[in-house]
This record gives sequence, structure tokens and C-alpha cells, in this order.
Amino acid sequence: MNPSHSALIVIPARLSSQRLPRKMLLAETGRTLIEHTWRAARGASRASRVVIATDSEEIAAAVRAFGGEVVMTSPEAPSGTARIVEALPRLPDAPVIVNVQGDEPELAATAIDAAIDLLDRCSEAGVATLVTPLRRMEDLHDPAAVKAVLTPWRADAAADESVGVTVPNAWRAIYFSRAAVPAARDWNDSLLAATPPLYWQHVGLYAYRRSVLEEWNELPDSRLATLESLEQLRLIEAGIPIVAAAIDHAARGIDTPKDYAAFVERLK
Repeated sequence: MNPSHSALIVIPARLSSQRLPRKMLLAETGRTLIEHTWRAARGASRASRVVIATDSEEIAAAVRAFGGEVVMTSPEAPSGTARIVEALPRLPDAPVIVNVQGDEPELAATAIDAAIDLLDRCSEAGVATLVTPLRRMEDLHDPAAVKAVLTPWRADAAADESVGVTVPNAWRAIYFSRAAVPAARDWNDSLLAATPPLYWQHVGLYAYRRSVLEEWNELPDSRLATLESLEQLRLIEAGIPIVAAAIDHAARGIDTPKDYAAFVERLK
């Protein structure tokens, strides 16, 4: 990583997990899951540091053992973003904070760089995230596969012009849902193969402008975020523009014992 770059990666990591207990400390590969994610994040060329924000002394000890930087937070944090917001006063002074989930050990460093680059190119955006084309019917109807409804990102061509220009590989997020959206009145399987895609799967990585996180606790409550259990809808309802970049493939997150076993097998 280049220390001259101004983005900071923060990995929220909690010990409790309903579907895979203590998953951050699983180490059948010879390294803990949190170390794998930390190593993947350190490959990003657009970020200067990686910090792990945790509520667990066990995780903190493991992080220090492999040479990572850690910030302690409260176990009451309701989400990864809330954990980062709590840690913000003790984090390095970087204008861009990237939230990388601790259970994404195979997230490509180039994907992190793409989100950071997107904020550079889209000055009106408060947050950048990632999407990948959704091509399988089972994913479309899987509530665990979050769908993003997008439109091309338009930006002012110049300060003194009203004409907008389309930014390459930049999409404005209109909505996120666990439902199969957008809903086609007349369904045809060819819709899943459309170019550009009509259906997108959200990749849960966020690059925030620090100012957005500083105002996080003052954002109005969102009934939609509560209804769908998707915290990014709080940003949508607050009117904070979210820009998305498309990547070819989404990394496989580790949520279940089956996911972890498959990850271990892939590393053999």
C-alpha cells in the first residue's frame, strides 16, 4: 500500500455470529479468518492503512499477533458501519473510509480500489459501493442476495453548464432490496442476460466520505432500512447519493459452516 494515498480501510469484526459461531477466529487454514481478510485488504493500492474495529479482546489479541492495527469498540454496535462511526474519533484522519466486512477473505484488492476511485470520479457522491451482474434465477429470488436498482450516473459537464454527462462504469443507486427487483410485468428469462444488465447483485463494500460517517448518528431513521434490514437504505432515504461500480464477480462471504468448509477447500 502507498502511504501517500488518503483512504483508510476499516474492518468491523465481532466475535458473536449466529450461523457460524466465532467465525472470525476459525483457523483451519493455518490463519484466522480475520487475518485472511486483513491480508486481502492490504493489497489495495489506493489505501494507506488497514484497521480492525472489534468488540472482542480475543479478536484484538489475534490481530496484534499477526501485526495488525486494532481499535476497540462497544459490543452494542448494531452494525458494521455503526462500529466504524464509534471508532471514528480514534481513526487516522483520512477523507475516505472503506468498510470491508471481516468475513470477506477473498475480496479482490482491485475491487476496493475501484470503490475508492469511484468517489474520486463522482464528486457529488457521498458513498461508493459495488455491484455485479445478477444472472441466475435462484439468486434473483434469494433474500440473502441483495438486489440493487440502478440508473447510469450523470454528472455536470462543467460548473457553468447544465448539460450532464454519463460517467463510465458509474451507476446511481436508486434502491436496494431483498426482493426480486425490478419486477417485470411480463417475465422472460432473457431479461437475466440483458446487456447492460437489468439485474444487479449488491456487493457489501462501502467507501464513505468521512463527512458522511461524521453525520451518521444524525441521519433520520429509515422505515425502509428497518423493513428490509438493509442499512444502506437509510442513506437513500436521507438523500445521500450512492454511486456503484460494476465488477465481474462477487467474492464469496463466509456465513455458514458450509461456506467456511468450501473456503478451506479452495485454499488447499
